[in-house]
Amino acid sequence: MGVSGSGKSTVSSRLAERLGWIFEDADRFHPASNVAKMSAGQALNDADRWPWLQAIADEIGRVCDAGNHIVIACSALKRSYRDVLLQGRDDVRLVFLDGDKTLIAERLAARKDHFMPPGLLDSQFETLEPPQADERSISVSINAPVESIVDHIVGRLAGELGN
Repeated sequence: MGVSGSGKSTVSSRLAERLGWIFEDADRFHPASNVAKMSAGQALNDADRWPWLQAIADEIGRVCDAGNHIVIACSALKRSYRDVLLQGRDDVRLVFLDGDKTLIAERLAARKDHFMPPGLLDSQFETLEPPQADERSISVSINAPVESIVDHIVGRLAGELGN
């Protein structure tokens, strides 16, 4: 989880590959109306997000209940969003990709062919509620190479699982 441009898709796909898990990008769960709104430079409101979040939660439940594992790249900026996604599950971990606005703005400016315009970065940071201790999240700085970030996450997960 994290703001747009924090590296969610890149880190999540590499993490899933390393773990041998399924990878999904939460962006694919957005209805067309949300994509159109963001493409027009308009921030989503909570009414726009609830069906999207529920679709992702349903996918998490489906995969976990089948005994499989999944890594989903998702902004999940507010605690209330994460509560919908997790639905009280204790077999799901959040990973917060934490970075400063200047670094992320540079990344967004260099990004091509993405529906999220750099102009919405301020609204992302205004919305962001970093995870609290009771959410049992893993926080990692994005100011490192992708493989180092993935190494850190894998190490934390292994530590939690006693491996």
